[in-house]
Amino acid sequence: MERIIKATENAFSPEANFINETIFHNANGYLGIRGALSEGTPEGCPSMRGIYLNGFYDIIPMPQAENLCHFVNEKETMLNVADTMTIRLFIDGEPLNMAKGKVLSHTRTLDMDRGITKRELTWENESGKQIELIETRMASFKEPSLFTMEYSARALNFNGQVEIKSYHITDVRNFSDPSDPRLASESRKNMYLLSLEKTDGCSVSVSETSVSGLRMCAAVSEETDFSGCGGNGIGDLLVGESEGVFSLRSDLKKNGRVTLRKYIVYTDSVRETDVKTAALSKMKAVRSHGLDFYYRAQEAFLKDFWNRSSLEVEGDDALNKATLFNMYVLLQSAPRDRFCSIAAKGLSGEGYEGHYFWDAETFVLPFFTMTQPEIAKAVLNYRYATLDKARENAALLGHKKGALFPWRTIGGRECSGYFVSGTAAYHIDADIAYAVVKYYQTTGDLDFIEEKGEEILLETARLFLDTGFFDRDGHFVINDVTGPDEYTCMVNNNYYTNCAAKFNLSWAVRLFRILENNGREKKVREKLKLSESELSEMEKASAAMLLLYDERLGINPQDDSFLQKPVWDFENTPAENYPLLLHYHPLNLYRYQVCKQADTVLSYFLYENEQSEEVMKRSFRYYEKITTHDSSLSTCIFSIVASRLGFKEEAYRYFGDSARMDLENLHHNSTFGAHTANMGGCYMAIVNGFARVRIDENGFSVSPELPDSWRKLTFHQVYRGSLLSLSADHEGTKVELLEGPDTEITVYGQKQRLSKGQCVYCKKV
Repeated sequence: MERIIKATENAFSPEANFINETIFHNANGYLGIRGALSEGTPEGCPSMRGIYLNGFYDIIPMPQAENLCHFVNEKETMLNVADTMTIRLFIDGEPLNMAKGKVLSHTRTLDMDRGITKRELTWENESGKQIELIETRMASFKEPSLFTMEYSARALNFNGQVEIKSYHITDVRNFSDPSDPRLASESRKNMYLLSLEKTDGCSVSVSETSVSGLRMCAAVSEETDFSGCGGNGIGDLLVGESEGVFSLRSDLKKNGRVTLRKYIVYTDSVRETDVKTAALSKMKAVRSHGLDFYYRAQEAFLKDFWNRSSLEVEGDDALNKATLFNMYVLLQSAPRDRFCSIAAKGLSGEGYEGHYFWDAETFVLPFFTMTQPEIAKAVLNYRYATLDKARENAALLGHKKGALFPWRTIGGRECSGYFVSGTAAYHIDADIAYAVVKYYQTTGDLDFIEEKGEEILLETARLFLDTGFFDRDGHFVINDVTGPDEYTCMVNNNYYTNCAAKFNLSWAVRLFRILENNGREKKVREKLKLSESELSEMEKASAAMLLLYDERLGINPQDDSFLQKPVWDFENTPAENYPLLLHYHPLNLYRYQVCKQADTVLSYFLYENEQSEEVMKRSFRYYEKITTHDSSLSTCIFSIVASRLGFKEEAYRYFGDSARMDLENLHHNSTFGAHTANMGGCYMAIVNGFARVRIDENGFSVSPELPDSWRKLTFHQVYRGSLLSLSADHEGTKVELLEGPDTEITVYGQKQRLSKGQCVYCKKV
């Protein structure tokens, strides 16, 4: 199966270039490099030229007009760091410019098996001289600090001089757009150069952020290959005050070729004590191995990745390719250490300023939990590393106990300036708790629960105990919070939040009892000074949680007041006024029944046992009519729930929108970065929706119901250390245990015991 995405154009298109910067970005979980043209974009062409380090940020002022007690007035922002992707080509002194001369052919390729992007350009200058350019980029999974470029130029119809200039530019800024709340509102200088020098044949820069005091180092080393030039060549490095330039000059004969290879290493003080020493040490190791070594390592890494997370849909090649692209971008976004998480745009752009939201745990983590659990654990380790800051955040908001994780953050502090739809979204605590529980249920990793997971569960459960209270009727209620739907804020008894809090409270106690039964509860009991009465109170609150139900409509209201509001006038809302958040004041939206995204419907996926199927069906139909799907998190959830409720046509329609969102720019903002949460949701729509995989306290179960147009669905899953291969068609499902210990699963309600190499086939019932 070919895992390749291609874009070909016979003329330069600024609009296509902007979206292609996202699609053809390179990233490895630590480094992210936009797919911007090496030579730069022509004047007036939109571009978000950027290189990012996951978890590296500065602190930006965010002044409040009325600065009330403990309002957030500064935020962390992911930074665009030193530009080392710039390479410029000159033919007899004339620069390559995509807006001048003729673009005879231009193809960009993302090879998801080799882990590279490739650009192939045939260009004719205004003098009629034609040159072929082949450029290969890679962000290494073997060495996460390493980005490489291979740049090769061939003279097609002339003899002349070609010059290639490779840059190391330290004076860079972030992208900004004051008209869009999903981007930074202004571009400011956030980093200051401390040193730039030539060391061991490299240009090496060290810069420091203006407020956070973090440092980063970029080391750049070039090598040349004149073997195919048909002439001669020289190369030299010059380092100035703010940039380094390596110049390669060669006299090319017709069909002669010259090649530049560029090695770039980034380090930061979040992870390293001495960023310069670390960068030079890594560069020495990189150069000793050579580029071919890292190409081979990249292929080996991805071979293992695709083996563990293999997925193929037979019957819709375009949709299958879109799904594989989504999975690959998720891998590019995923961290390998406790210093960072998964941003809303991954490492593909500056949308949402590199912040981590609830998206990471609720939408992205399930993919890794079910295929690469070590990555899921890294994300949960990050949350544990910021738990003390979450405790501080809770205290600032007046809570006597517990921890409240920030709505948006990088380093662990709250970065949401609009608390009504940010900090008030207390469900993020339960979302993280849910991810901890699902990680345990999938892996059986009790060591993690003992060391970190149970502490997260108990501190988030404490937060809900401190937030809610028992009303006069004995219900446990939670007031003045915001659920997932950001068009309805600061409400009482948001259905989703109450469901999530109930799960959080219940599993905090259940996992503590599991630790207790294994004699492993002492550490967390002593550290948190946990009493039996507190555990009892958590159980009581969970059992008494108010889950709203409207007798007249037979549905679950989104909150106490939701059904009292008039329905938004969808019929007379112009198409150009979507998304509504960009055209209507929040107070206007809050006073109507209109949903930005799945809210109560999301609870039916995550907490499906709380309601009967009939109630969920009626509620689904109700919310379907009033949900705009202005959020990229919405259609994938509607697909999953529709699939589980037996609404096959709707499930497939919603899924198609989700799968193709970035490749076809359906939300018209993929230029600012990929929608990583939706990509995770797309995977869940297949595996948890159409394949109906469930992993809970009862184990692993699967009962596929495929869309009519699909012939077969094949995918791999990791469960309790075992690698399973599942293949479903319209008649039944075959399951094989490829690796790992014997395991038991349930297929169409039938228990099956599997040993390595054993295969079972179950007919659909």
